[in-house]
Amino acid sequence: MSQYPWGEATATGIGSHPGEDHAEAIKVVFGELPALPYLPELPARGVGADMIGRTASLLLELPVEVQPSGWRFADRPGRDFKRARDHLLRDLDALEESAQGYRGPFKIQVCGPWTLAGAIELRYGDKTLADSGAVRDLVESLAEGIVAHVADIRRRVPGASEIVVQLDEPGLPGVLAGTVPTASGFGRLNAVDVQVAADRLREVLPADAFPIVHCCAADVPFKVLRTAGVKGISLDASLLKRRDEDEIGELIEGGTAFFLGVVPGVDASLPDIDVVARPAVELWRRLGFPPAGLASQVVLTPACGLAGASPAYARAALAKCRKSAQVLGEDPGRRDD
Repeated sequence: MSQYPWGEATATGIGSHPGEDHAEAIKVVFGELPALPYLPELPARGVGADMIGRTASLLLELPVEVQPSGWRFADRPGRDFKRARDHLLRDLDALEESAQGYRGPFKIQVCGPWTLAGAIELRYGDKTLADSGAVRDLVESLAEGIVAHVADIRRRVPGASEIVVQLDEPGLPGVLAGTVPTASGFGRLNAVDVQVAADRLREVLPADAFPIVHCCAADVPFKVLRTAGVKGISLDASLLKRRDEDEIGELIEGGTAFFLGVVPGVDASLPDIDVVARPAVELWRRLGFPPAGLASQVVLTPACGLAGASPAYARAALAKCRKSAQVLGEDPGRRDD
């Protein structure tokens, strides 16, 4: 039996979609990615549909509101928190309807703790990241919120064999490098220790799901993710550097799955499937792993979310990933296409 929730030659998406029609977006997901569908996010709907607000609506006993500077913790739930929660509940209702009869793994996306801490301000105006005690409170609340969210997904999608929980951490490299700006914008917050970053990240990884981390930055913090114990890493394949390959090889050898972004997240010309799959195939060959493991341990995705794309391109990009994933499990010499 495979150690991964998905079968061989699988593709999926990152999370965000263009437009405001969630019912249509989820139909596209189930239609184009039947092996590993996910709950799409539509940030174009406005406040509360964005990555930060959507995940903040999962926090327990830490309500948020929108200020001119962005999201901030509040004394009590207000209009902004309710709007974010309503967006999510409507999306879950649409999911429940579309997922009837579905059997297989299912993926959800949640903003990671370090990106949240660098984005949400405390009541007095500084970033949560500036206060280690506030970070601990945020991590505890997020961990509980993720557990409740996963349980809700299982209830609404009873045919889900396993839930893949993707933590979006685009801000993690900046947290580690000490480049996150203060609330005033005139300074930078201190860098977070690698071990502390890993420990806090580990605390939010759900025990009853398959946790992966998505980071589409140029410098993916592989050491932190490995120490935290994530089971999969999602990244933009075009940003991989040769100097990272030793570490990637160790992760692959240890069983870590890789979600490789191989098509642009915005409208572009989509090449043939062999070209799309090439970064994964060539990486595997360079690292010297047996070809048989490629199709199960690597999942193909767009490079990042599709919120900036046109609806037609979003559908085409997902379809291209699905078709290209077949290359990972085939001998190109035996294919007609």
